[in-house]
Amino acid sequence: MSKYERAYGTDWESLDEDEGMERAYALGVATSLGEPLPDELAAIREEMDTAYQRSVVDLAFEEGETEALEVDATATDEPAKVWDELVDDEPVTVDPDDVPTGGRQGLPEAVDKFGALDRPDIDSTNVVDLPEFLQEDDE
Repeated sequence: MSKYERAYGTDWESLDEDEGMERAYALGVATSLGEPLPDELAAIREEMDTAYQRSVVDLAFEEGETEALEVDATATDEPAKVWDELVDDEPVTVDPDDVPTGGRQGLPEAVDKFGALDRPDIDSTNVVDLPEFLQEDDE
């Protein structure tokens, strides 16, 4: 049984985005330590509702894998210490606003959030205001 299976288990029925990110990060760490669980990662990805959420899960997995390799290269060759340092010590969060888009290392722009689909605030009056180019200059 892998460290991931002992810590999280694989018998979950549903996950929200935060739980999916946390599990994906831990799976990335486990993969870098030689305990890959590709079926679990695929199941987590399938549980996410949108392409954006799936891309964030993928990013969390890659971040866990990368950080585990960095810790392993600099600190210790003992997998238990790497796991303890990255997964057991503190919860992992990936801020969706920090998800890179475009470029070689970032996510494709196609999976980035599209602002035109966001609904305006209910109390906002700027929806009915004239656009700036139609307003008179007060000079």
